[in-house]
Amino acid sequence: MSTLTPVITPEALDTTDVGTGDDLEARVIVFNCECHTYQQVITLFCKYIPGMNSSRAFELAWRIDHEGQATVYSGARKLAEDIGAKLAAGGLRVGVQ
Repeated sequence: MSTLTPVITPEALDTTDVGTGDDLEARVIVFNCECHTYQQVITLFCKYIPGMNSSRAFELAWRIDHEGQATVYSGARKLAEDIGAKLAAGGLRVGVQ
């Protein structure tokens, strides 16, 4: 008799680095949540991510929907944390690494 143990993969809701306090490189990752329309996600990206346009925002929203996550910003940690906080306040599942 064989019993299978289910594998449960934990969901990362937020990640935090201790860091040195310097403005090091960081990235903002948005995870799929099935609770927003593409238009809502595109609007948030265009509003809060510097240099974002609607075409690139759509590509990222599609990747999040189909692959489960996407890096939407890479750059200075302080700005990444600010962007992450604003996207999270808009209801998105966000991690900053």
